[in-house]
Amino acid sequence: MSMWKKLLMVSTVALTAVTLGACGNNQSSTSSSNNNSNKPLTLWVATDYVPWYKTSVKEFEKKHPNIKVKVAPSPNGTANAKTDVGKDPTKAADVFAVPHDQLGQMASSGYINPVSPKDTQNIKNNDIAVAYKAASWKGKVYGYPYTSDINFLYYNKSKLSANDVKDWDTLTKKGVVATDFSNAYNIWPIMFSAGTKLFGDNGEDVKGSTMDSQAGVNGLKWVAAQKDNKGVMQTSNALNQLKLNHAQAILDGPWDATNIRRILGKNFAVAPFPKATVGGKQVQMKAFLGIGCFAINSRTKNPKGAAELANFLTSKEQQLVVHKKTGETPVNKAAEQTPAVKNDEVADAVMTMSQPSHSVIMPKLPQITVFWNESAPLLSGVYDHKVKPDQYRAKLAKLQKDISKK
Repeated sequence: MSMWKKLLMVSTVALTAVTLGACGNNQSSTSSSNNNSNKPLTLWVATDYVPWYKTSVKEFEKKHPNIKVKVAPSPNGTANAKTDVGKDPTKAADVFAVPHDQLGQMASSGYINPVSPKDTQNIKNNDIAVAYKAASWKGKVYGYPYTSDINFLYYNKSKLSANDVKDWDTLTKKGVVATDFSNAYNIWPIMFSAGTKLFGDNGEDVKGSTMDSQAGVNGLKWVAAQKDNKGVMQTSNALNQLKLNHAQAILDGPWDATNIRRILGKNFAVAPFPKATVGGKQVQMKAFLGIGCFAINSRTKNPKGAAELANFLTSKEQQLVVHKKTGETPVNKAAEQTPAVKNDEVADAVMTMSQPSHSVIMPKLPQITVFWNESAPLLSGVYDHKVKPDQYRAKLAKLQKDISKK
């Protein structure tokens, strides 16, 4: 399961940033008065990834024989990196996997420091632009990107053609799309297609949301119209509907590719999201983009070694290892051009969907928790027609006001 989907499962829990005044030293990750490059390091990764990361780390240790690295599972999953590190940064891993949208809160709390100017330039030069942007917070880079997560369309190619899935109206006339209208991660991006913004252009402007607008109303009208669309199925288990052939297409991400290949077999196919008609205009349907990163604990006793490890883990070669082991799509530009990635239809869909024309980077502001908690019931209510059209603007105004509080 994607780290972002895991994070959304616990988003109803109130998010309280625990600020440890002495936690950050306000220096880059590779500079510290306690710069002992021989100190051992601990690396936190997803539980399922521990075995093969141990193999990768052996390569690192060969190149850095003075540094020993212990690979351990993230205590509560990578989606909860901020909470796990925040419990006691002095006992947390030196380097850990983290969704990019937690970097801002972790930086503000002093849990992580900006990466060095040299590493910042390397990330800017070597990784795709959206990854660099996602890893940045208030003008500085705080994470080392290595993979991208985003929704796209899976479909049964024995029932639907490549042309059928290019347009939502055609898709839902010729087949059934299963999705969950109470899941804001899946559904809210239609509001971006309608022309609204969430926390401004860069996702960091707490006063920059624009859903309280006619564009926002148009987006909700599209959601409401899907209730009466016979080619749309509301479900909390789209995979099962695909397996039962009750649906011929679903909105999902690369984390479920292996399961869906089993379900569809030779009829497995993927595509970017189609275009849809919203507010009388045909627009590209969009999705939230998440970037997986490694970050360095500001309390590490070996900042230089930690930076070396983070660079190693996010190199072209190691991103290709991740792709081979998990199917996750690299963000390194050279890795994306290798045959292994270019010939991967899932990676191709991810790379297309990761473009700004198809996606919006997940915001990093702490107010995003309020957004998740309030947007899901709004979308569900609109879809079920419990929220009436004459209530749309007022509901959007309340949401915008609530997420704009500092």
